[in-house]
Amino acid sequence: MAETAAAVGRFKANYAVERKIEPFYKGGKAQLDQTGQFLFCVCGTKVNILDVASGSLLRSLEQEDQEDITTFDLSPDDEVLVTASRALLLAQWNWRNGSVTRLWKAIHTAPVAALAFDPTSTLLATGGCDGGIRVWDIVRHYGTHHLRGSTGVVHLVAFHPDPARLLLFSSATDGAIRVWSLQDRSCLNVLTAHYSAVTSLSFSADGSTMLSSGRDKICMVWDLQSFQATRTVTVFESVEAAVLLPEEPAPALGVKNSGLHFLTAGDQGVLRVWEAASGQCVYTQPQLPCPGQELTHCTLARTADLLLSVTADHNLLLYEAHSLQLQKQFAGYSEEVLDVRFLGPEDSYIVVASNSPCLKVFELQTSTCQILHGHTDIVLALDVFRKGWLFASCAKDQSIRIWRMSRAGQVTCVAQGSGHTHSVGTICCSRLKESFLVTGSQDCTVKLWPLPETLLSKNKAVDTEPIVVQAQTTQRCHDKDINSVAVSPNDKLLATGSQDRTAKLWALPQCQLLGVFSGHRRGLWNVQFSPMDQVLATASADGTIKLWSLQDFSCLKTFEGHDASVLKVAFVSRGSQLLSSGSDGLLKLWTIKSNECVRTLDAHEDKVWGLHCSRLDNYALTGGSDSRVILWKDVTEAELAEEQAKREEQVVKQQELNNLLHEKRYLRALGLAISLDHPHTVLTIIQAIRRDPEASEKLEDTVLRLRRDQKEALLRFCVTWNTNSRHCHEAQAVLGVLLRHEAPEELLAYEGVRAAVEALLPYTERHFQRLSRTLQAATFLDFLWHNMKLSPLPAIPPTL
Repeated sequence: MAETAAAVGRFKANYAVERKIEPFYKGGKAQLDQTGQFLFCVCGTKVNILDVASGSLLRSLEQEDQEDITTFDLSPDDEVLVTASRALLLAQWNWRNGSVTRLWKAIHTAPVAALAFDPTSTLLATGGCDGGIRVWDIVRHYGTHHLRGSTGVVHLVAFHPDPARLLLFSSATDGAIRVWSLQDRSCLNVLTAHYSAVTSLSFSADGSTMLSSGRDKICMVWDLQSFQATRTVTVFESVEAAVLLPEEPAPALGVKNSGLHFLTAGDQGVLRVWEAASGQCVYTQPQLPCPGQELTHCTLARTADLLLSVTADHNLLLYEAHSLQLQKQFAGYSEEVLDVRFLGPEDSYIVVASNSPCLKVFELQTSTCQILHGHTDIVLALDVFRKGWLFASCAKDQSIRIWRMSRAGQVTCVAQGSGHTHSVGTICCSRLKESFLVTGSQDCTVKLWPLPETLLSKNKAVDTEPIVVQAQTTQRCHDKDINSVAVSPNDKLLATGSQDRTAKLWALPQCQLLGVFSGHRRGLWNVQFSPMDQVLATASADGTIKLWSLQDFSCLKTFEGHDASVLKVAFVSRGSQLLSSGSDGLLKLWTIKSNECVRTLDAHEDKVWGLHCSRLDNYALTGGSDSRVILWKDVTEAELAEEQAKREEQVVKQQELNNLLHEKRYLRALGLAISLDHPHTVLTIIQAIRRDPEASEKLEDTVLRLRRDQKEALLRFCVTWNTNSRHCHEAQAVLGVLLRHEAPEELLAYEGVRAAVEALLPYTERHFQRLSRTLQAATFLDFLWHNMKLSPLPAIPPTL
């Protein structure tokens, strides 16, 4: 018996979601508070607030209308946040506790495209898609201005930094900048220099100069006394944001004097610093060899001395403003997650490949994100070497890259190689030691890449250029795309799975064919060797998983349960169970010996492409098309321990209940029986109380001293008892106590009271009718008895 229990204990029974990494920014505005502690960004119907230090999501603000947020703005004093939705509603938030303090209609006839606070945090300007501009007093809650005259969508509004001047600047799709006097309620001036959309307005600290940028590849410097352009700077890129820098030297950025300098962010994907007087670029950020890095947004938090820039693929980067040293990286949106892996010797990091050329590395404990650049097209697959410091990636750019993580958690590319003629869709590392890689491609070939000794040397400098690795063996393996490759635990065998519905076994390192596994009706997505047995698992688009013998290539078992393609499979519990993920968004846990699916896990909303298990086999990691990365914890032992503790507690309580019944301590016994959910024992106790000569008083006293949740449970039991004529008297006695002594409003507050009353009524009426008939019969019997005339008995003669 003990051996059986130990065997069962080795099997997993359940996983629970430990944490999720979900999208928090899907494009649009992003803003820092003045202290640089909090990051605000739009994500569909919500504005998410992140803690910059930890990278964790503190709060999500969502309006009641649950419509998409079009824009938002945080007041200069960091106290008030206002959001605008597509439903033409404006919401004013106390963002620190997540409550709405005011909700009002924007009055625009089309959604609000721009919001801006004045320097005193009391006025709010809204620019609408209807071409109108409105100004609101958010302290006294009324509209102060309605400014008309703009052509097209007003996508930019900004107050003059000097509150005494009462000027509002706006720009619409006509490319003109309008200057509005709030005092006169009129347009003072129209600044026409840009011939395409103006993307940003920035003001100097003294308020005498304004900088405007546009997609026409120029930046304009304006004198705000005369409203004339003083300088035109050609920046040779479409500029999405330009920021005036503090007028003080910053040698790291090429700013050697205190003149006017500004920073631009645009479609070239780099930050550049310009001297306004000469129009010369004095600093250019090093170019990252990666597409999708076009900058869409840039803002400066002057108090915190931090610069926030946003890339086209929704990465948010925080720089130290005086040196542009990268401080933090956040991956706002990963689109479709294609593969995931644990990293580090203790699996304390994870690496994510999404629909992007960049890789994201997260530290699980602190949520710190690191974005890795190197590939020039979408990364398709990942794998990690045994020790966890080295990992490899392959991509649509037909190349592979090998990355090394330092003890401090910093990841650098240490090697790269190319040779395939099509996308490299799968990669697998050697299992025994860090000696080679195997890749499979759409060109129907696999390549074996030995790792050079210099790569494994601990003396290799971190900042050196990546080593170029060459393929040692190339073998054409299938007639269609190769979707998966796997190396056996002893590094001597290679398995390949293809779209041609077959898996094949090869001898390494020469890639000699040993056998073919045929039987699936559709293409194979994944192949995996068992860590313990001479067995291969294959996952197919036909919705099944098959186990194959490596000895005779026969099919040993077939697992059916997924409603769509099975995309990944992994051995767990020392090879005695399988964990699979599919296109149906489900994970399934299978016990191999019984062919049984013991658990189905549902947390993804779309295809689950990535699946990886930790070294200690206590965690699983999944990533899917729903942009979610989920960490699962094996809770089998915890649930078994909890169940055992519950059983032990039940035994102790049952013994205590027996003792209480023996001692006739009915109140304690009744409460304990209710907590144990023993309706029959509760009925027995009530029957025992009613047998007492002073039953009525004792029953009332016992029932009324119960807690409310116990009374609710007792009412549920009464519903059941009342259906039986033998036990209805106990049910009616309890109901009588509750109805006589509980206030109606208290009874109506009971959980499930309405359903209980509906169930009690028909049976109570039936019992009442039965008792009425019995009473009538008894009355008739009594009447007969009293009216029966018995003949007088003959007199007995007296005896002499």
